[in-house]
Amino acid sequence: MSQSEPSTLIKNARIVNEGSIVEGDLRIEGQRIAAIANELSAGVHEDIIDAAGCWLLPGFIDDQVHFREPGLTYKGSIATESRAAVAGGITSFMEMPNVDPATTSIEALESKFDLAAQRSMGNYSFYLGATEDNLDQIKRMNPKRHCGVKVFMGASTGDLLVENPNALEAIFREAPSLIVTHCESGPVMAANRDRILETKDQLTINDHPVLRDTAACYASSEYAVGLAKKHGSQLHVLHITTAKELELFAPGPIENKSITAEACVHHLWFTADDYDRLGNLIKCNPAIKYQSDRDAIIEALKSGRIDIIATDHAPHTLDEKEQPYSNAPAGLPLVQHALLTLLDHVNAGRMSPALVVEKTAHAPAKRYNISERGFIREGYFADLVMVDPGAAHRVTADNIRYKCGWSPYTGHTFTASIKSTWVNGARVFDGNEIIESARSPMAMVFDR
Repeated sequence: MSQSEPSTLIKNARIVNEGSIVEGDLRIEGQRIAAIANELSAGVHEDIIDAAGCWLLPGFIDDQVHFREPGLTYKGSIATESRAAVAGGITSFMEMPNVDPATTSIEALESKFDLAAQRSMGNYSFYLGATEDNLDQIKRMNPKRHCGVKVFMGASTGDLLVENPNALEAIFREAPSLIVTHCESGPVMAANRDRILETKDQLTINDHPVLRDTAACYASSEYAVGLAKKHGSQLHVLHITTAKELELFAPGPIENKSITAEACVHHLWFTADDYDRLGNLIKCNPAIKYQSDRDAIIEALKSGRIDIIATDHAPHTLDEKEQPYSNAPAGLPLVQHALLTLLDHVNAGRMSPALVVEKTAHAPAKRYNISERGFIREGYFADLVMVDPGAAHRVTADNIRYKCGWSPYTGHTFTASIKSTWVNGARVFDGNEIIESARSPMAMVFDR
């Protein structure tokens, strides 16, 4: 370590990593984890932090966020939402292409990397959006830099909706990178809409899981999985919401899988019973469904049929959400509270701390082949989050960090609190404030 390189010693931590919880110390030198041991002696001029028995986790790697930049920054931006993310223990994110204009060219994709370098608080990568006629752009992707290509199969608008079978065949055959899909069948949803409106004049929020039902999700997910098997593609199906879809995915460890699946934190938390209370605030696509679906997805996390947990953070203004159901946009802000929701599951006995770390850090790092992140290992980048599992955190209007200013969890008291977050060795959140002077994000590198 050079004399100018900062050093931090975290003492008395309960390190949750690779299936176990070990009490010990951890030293950060510069951007990386320099040492992990039962006990480490403090060096001269070393910053010492007493974890006092708090859990130390590898930072949450969120493989699905919508930060709304460019073009929709009245809802959120890379600057605002990445700061909310690190306050929630998310140290790296992968951002989606449905901005304005949509990210459907390599030039537009690279411009987002430039924005993030200037404004982000966390590490970053970005997806290229597939269209029915941009195969030339998809083939230009750099698999070591660009996290993947996003295909909206029947659940988007404009150029990002890809339904043409020939276009889908070409994407699954030619994509040089991981393909991630939003799977809902447009024809099934259209038939559902017609059936619902036979008995009423207009749709309401309680119709949302009926409109976007199991049949709509399964038909599209099955199609995507079939295409991936046919072409030998690397496929990751996002935000699974139904018990039936789980049969499409193999149980077991993520290693060597070419077809994987993800669950999102709100689908692990809310059910259709919450629509009466929260209305459009929890309107999202795919829809939040039923308790039986939620319980099946939690069990699938344990069996390995679901490989990764993400957020699908998608902020909208309250004015937008307060419109009638058919006009209200889908999506909700989640990054600040995502890890806390999972720690509530741990407290309730539905998950273990090791499972949370596996699904939010280890598995994303493995699936995306992220270089030197996602684990607490000597020599790896020091992307870390310290949580106090016994210090309650109540969500109020005053402590929400999203630009949109609201959360579906307002009024809820989580059982745990985020005490500190480190990104590339720099402490960027101290449990109360974002430390702007510590901003040191990097574009993630993929070993593929």
